[in-house]
Amino acid sequence: MQELQLLPELSGTRSHNSVNKLLKETNTSFSDTLNQAVRDVNSLQGEAGKAVQRMVSGEETDIHNVMIAVEKAKTSFELLMEVRNKTIEAYREIMRMQV
Repeated sequence: MQELQLLPELSGTRSHNSVNKLLKETNTSFSDTLNQAVRDVNSLQGEAGKAVQRMVSGEETDIHNVMIAVEKAKTSFELLMEVRNKTIEAYREIMRMQV
């Protein structure tokens, strides 16, 4: 199963400087990161849809796997929406600034 990966591997506690250093090392733009996140969420939703289809057709009998796939898709979509909302909010805040 695919996982949503918005940021490079950041497991454990890291300082602000080490996070910035990791982001610079990845050498990806915000646009690339956002596009990858949308593709990941789309892929997770596709996997969840396939899991539901397998469940309905009787191929999959373990409801836990289906529910996990659906919840992963739901959670990743909600995360993406929050990123979108915060980005729009930041854009509006910048547009309200007087120059």
